[in-house]
Amino acid sequence: MDYRSIITIEPGKRGGQPCIRGMRIAVADVLGWLAAGMTPEQILADFPELTQEDIRACLAYAADRERRVVTVS
Repeated sequence: MDYRSIITIEPGKRGGQPCIRGMRIAVADVLGWLAAGMTPEQILADFPELTQEDIRACLAYAADRERRVVTVS
């Protein structure tokens, strides 16, 4: 998935954190909800402005960042 059209970074919004489509919902928010056990359906019910594609974009963004992390041996 190409998340670059969905995940936006604006210096004055949420402290420059990656957000979804210019909204004030950060990628970290969505990842935190998923980590806490919320299902995508529960997230969408609480935040109807989001889409399934937005949630997948957050996961793809996180996976891409993880691949870029340098590990120390």
